Amino acid sequence: MKRLLLSAAAASLSLGMGAAQAECGNITLGSFTWQSSEAMASVDKLILTNGYGCNASTVAGDTVPTITAMIEKGQPDVIPEATPSLLGEVYTKGAAEGRIGQIGTAISDGLVSGWYIPKYVAEAHPDIKTVEDAMKHPELFPSAEDPSKGAVIQGPQGWGDTVITAQLFKGLNNPNFVMVPTGSAAALDGVIAKSYEQKQGIIAQYWSPTSLLVQYPMVRLEMAHDDAEWARCTSVQDCPDPKPNYWKPAEMVTLASEAFVKRDDIPEVKEYLKTRSWTQAEVSQVMLWMTENQANGDDAAVWFIKNMPDVWTKWVPAEVAEKIKASL
Repeated sequence: MKRLLLSAAAASLSLGMGAAQAECGNITLGSFTWQSSEAMASVDKLILTNGYGCNASTVAGDTVPTITAMIEKGQPDVIPEATPSLLGEVYTKGAAEGRIGQIGTAISDGLVSGWYIPKYVAEAHPDIKTVEDAMKHPELFPSAEDPSKGAVIQGPQGWGDTVITAQLFKGLNNPNFVMVPTGSAAALDGVIAKSYEQKQGIIAQYWSPTSLLVQYPMVRLEMAHDDAEWARCTSVQDCPDPKPNYWKPAEMVTLASEAFVKRDDIPEVKEYLKTRSWTQAEVSQVMLWMTENQANGDDAAVWFIKNMPDVWTKWVPAEVAEKIKASL
């Protein structure tokens, strides 16, 4: 019932804005399949619709195809949360041509991706601190299909992190391990949750901040990072000869298309996107609420506006904040 009421509240927020929306026009927001992206896109949609009179909508997708569509077709207008440094040439070429660029910051203290192991495994084996350490112990991370080999759980296709995992695994060239792909974000979460609840060893591609790592504490394995190798091969899906290379802490920014950047009729909207950002701790509160309530991004946006005004009212002028509050 709680979720139905919240969904109804989220839907009602867009009523009564017709005349104002004509001034701002249509704005499409790219939303990815992980919670922080979905929450950020829905918060932006709510604020732009009710505070600035835009006809804002979200478009679901995955990182590489959505970035490519923005560069080649100019849509979506804005990607509220993205990590350009993980995208390699897909992003750098488009940015060099002026077709895509950063317009704001999504998470002020960024993102940390990597290979993670359960906290209980790390505590039982304090000698395992790095990727190289873990790869010496396939018996601690057995594959479900072939327990004689260790397994690395890979995310779904279309994610930048999934490309990195594939290239890292190829570069390690360890015959005692296999890579196990997952078909969706839900499947990746499910594998981690099941392994954790059964107290099994697992190495999985993941990132922080996420509510999953609040529910199931995991420890990030460490490894060296090389910028040159990252650009040459690690982030390039078809590169045939990757060397072992790892993520470094990455920025989480807001991207905009060339056409959106060139719009001169919405300076207040651009200022909002430039100003607003939240911390890992703040977005983790929202994501944990989403998980506990089986809520979607629109539900989370309403909850966030109602329960964390100390965060979002710093992003907008007072009169805009009052419009948003009144819409609730």
